[in-house]
Amino acid sequence: MSVMKRLSLIFRSKANNALDKMEDPRETLDYSYQRQLELLQKVRRGVADVATSRKRVELQINQIEAQARKLEEQGRKALGVGREDLAREALTRRGSLQTQIADLRVQHDNLQAEEEKLTTASHRLQAKVDSFRTRKETIKATYTAAEAQTRINEAFSGISEEMGDVGLAIQRAEDKTASMQARAGAIDELLASGALDDFSGQRGDDIQAELDRMGGGNDVELEIARMKAELGQGPAPQGAITPGPAQHQQQPQYQQQHQQPQQQPESNQTQQLRQPGEGL
Repeated sequence: MSVMKRLSLIFRSKANNALDKMEDPRETLDYSYQRQLELLQKVRRGVADVATSRKRVELQINQIEAQARKLEEQGRKALGVGREDLAREALTRRGSLQTQIADLRVQHDNLQAEEEKLTTASHRLQAKVDSFRTRKETIKATYTAAEAQTRINEAFSGISEEMGDVGLAIQRAEDKTASMQARAGAIDELLASGALDDFSGQRGDDIQAELDRMGGGNDVELEIARMKAELGQGPAPQGAITPGPAQHQQQPQYQQQHQQPQQQPESNQTQQLRQPGEGL
């Protein structure tokens, strides 16, 4: 195959593919129906023309027959007055008119037969056009329903161009939202750890932040231990930090303060047993 033939084949195939994409079956059917209506109109116009010609021939036949009858009457009158030559002339003309009438009757018969054929063809074409119109509307309705169903299915599956764009926009929005949330969480963690400074408030202390974090957990444990001690389910809670020497020195004073209320009743009882005026 030569290069030109291959190029011609490729061009025709590309053009055919482009035309297939551009073609709408509904528009093609409407155009075909319009052409059939135009053809039917031409056939009807032909029937009307043939009928007009037939009617004109009938009028000519009637006129010639009237002239033939008039010549016959003139021939009789000529014979009545003894003018045989005039009678012969009138009859001769009448014979010529009879020949014309015969020819016109043949034309009339032909036109009438042609008119009947065209009328029959017009009826058949009318029935065909009506059938095509019904089928056309059925095909158009089926195609429209199939097209709508296809678009609905594409919308549900997300493969349509419009829904694909919407899906991509949603995906981009979700990705951007997730990125912003991750960035906000990372910044919060960095601010809490002291890696970043909060310029809107006081500068953070990493040691204090760690102690606050540990203290938050110890407070919960101390509260649970205190509740268990109140319910008699465990010993009294102890501090999260081991007490130093200063606290050990203050512990006896704390015990003396708690033991003084127990010794106070004995002192009061001894004072009540002493008599007034006795020495101390």
